[in-house]
Amino acid sequence: MNAPSRDTLMGFADGQLDPTTREQVEAYLAANPDVAAEVSNWARQNDAIRTLFEPAGAEPVPVRLHPRRMAAELTTRRHRLWRQAVAAVLLVGLGLGAGWFARAWSPAPQPSTVLIADAVRAHDVFVAENRHAVEVAASEEDHLTSWLSNRLETPLAAPDLAAEGFTLVGGRLLPGTAAAGGRAAQLMYENAGRDRVTIYVTAALPDREHAYEFASLEGAEAFYWANARITCTVVGTLPEPQMQIVSQAIYRQLTGDGEPEEHYRS
Repeated sequence: MNAPSRDTLMGFADGQLDPTTREQVEAYLAANPDVAAEVSNWARQNDAIRTLFEPAGAEPVPVRLHPRRMAAELTTRRHRLWRQAVAAVLLVGLGLGAGWFARAWSPAPQPSTVLIADAVRAHDVFVAENRHAVEVAASEEDHLTSWLSNRLETPLAAPDLAAEGFTLVGGRLLPGTAAAGGRAAQLMYENAGRDRVTIYVTAALPDREHAYEFASLEGAEAFYWANARITCTVVGTLPEPQMQIVSQAIYRQLTGDGEPEEHYRS
C-alpha cells in the first residue's frame, strides 16, 4: 500500500478505521518500524488521556454547570451589573447636583472683599510697569480725570499728594465688579524713591452705605472706604505710618472731611 496519510494513521491509533483499512495500515506499519513506533506512541498517549479523564467524563454534569442554569446566571449577572452602573451614574449625578446647590447656597463674598482684591491685583500688575504703567499720563491730567469721571458716571479729581512726597504718574480705566457699575479707575502716584501708590475708584455700591476697612493682602497694604458716591481703595507697600498719612490725604481730598483718622485700622 502507498504510505497512509497522517489522518489515517491517527485514526488507526484511535481505533476508528474500518477493518479493511485497518489491515492495510497494519501491513504498512509492519514494513515501516519507525512509523509503527510513532503510531504506537500516539496510542499510548490516548490511553493515558482516557485513564486520567474518563472517570470524570463518566460523572453526571453538576447542576451549576447545566447550560440552561449557566445562561440564567449569566443573564442575572448582566442585570446586576446594569443596575450597579445605573446606581453609579445616579450617585455621580446627585453628587454634582449637591455640589452645585451647595455652591449656590454658599455666602457670596462681601463687596468690599472683592473690591480690595481687585485693587490689589491691579496694583501688582501695573506698578511693575515702566513704559506702560498708565494709560493716560499725568501730563494730560484734565483729560484723564474728565474721561474717568464720564466712564464712572461720577466726578473724580486726582488728589494732590505733593505734601506727602508723591506726584501723579497717570491713570487708566479697568473692568470692575458689576455691583459697582462694572468699571474702575486706577490713579498711580510715585515718590522720589520710586515707591508707587495706587488709588482704585469705582462708582458707589447699590446700598451707598459708608464703610471702612483695612487689609493686608499679597504683601500690600490696602485702605478701603465707601460712601454714597464712590468706593476707593488705596494700595501700597509703604511702611504703615506712611501709608496712613497718604491714605488720610487721599480720603480728605476725595470726601472733603477728616473721617479716616478715626476709622483707619479700626
